[in-house]
Amino acid sequence: MLRRLLSHLPHIIFKPAYDLYEDYLFEKVKSGKLPNHVAIIMDGNRRWARKLEKPPWYGHFFGSQKLEEILEWCRELGIRTLTVYAFSTENFRRTPEEVNALMNLFEQKFKELVEDERVHRYGVRVNVLGRKELLPENVRKAAEEAERATRKYSNYTLNIALAYGGRSEIADAVKDIVRDVQKGMIGIEDIDEELIKRYLYYPNMPDPDIVIRTGGEERISNFLLYQIAYSELFFVDVYFPEFRKIDFLRIIREYQKRQRRFGR
Repeated sequence: MLRRLLSHLPHIIFKPAYDLYEDYLFEKVKSGKLPNHVAIIMDGNRRWARKLEKPPWYGHFFGSQKLEEILEWCRELGIRTLTVYAFSTENFRRTPEEVNALMNLFEQKFKELVEDERVHRYGVRVNVLGRKELLPENVRKAAEEAERATRKYSNYTLNIALAYGGRSEIADAVKDIVRDVQKGMIGIEDIDEELIKRYLYYPNMPDPDIVIRTGGEERISNFLLYQIAYSELFFVDVYFPEFRKIDFLRIIREYQKRQRRFGR
């Protein structure tokens, strides 16, 4: 009996110590300069599922649950804007089975957002960035309903990049600008960096202070190419479903230590 108790002792000691360190780190981060906008490339769901010998949808489902946790972390810290890369234009090339499973999950999650009392209590506005016309009708309608139901909120913003590509966003903005020039609504001399921002999928969205990519890859993968020119980049060697609050806090702590130069 005693031997069994002693064998569990390290786990009993470790968990409170871990929690204490997380609480300490949270207070340190909270007292420093916090980012206004965090963007996340949610990578590693499929590889995490494969590691567990599960189908891809299993990883995507647990990834969606992790996103709910991150939203709560942002609220606790007072980070006002979170943008996540959920599905790229290139992701349509995946197997029909995986794409269909993802689309069903997106529809379900958008409906849950509309019904989630926390969204309304804390005033979370939902925006969907991307070529919505590429989405199945049921997903597009669910996404638009989530946008409509939260449009009046301004405390927090959740941007979901869906059927999204950074180059596509810039190309679509250029097309709209050309049309408005042809209509005489703007002149060529009016075109500058700030005007282009008004034509992006979410006009005048504040640029991300931090971009996080999970999953161990170190690339941007066509995400917010116009907006992240001066963002601080962090690459984390954990799959997205395994991303912990302490990982998030450490990134923000490191961000607070950096001196942002904005190209200077």
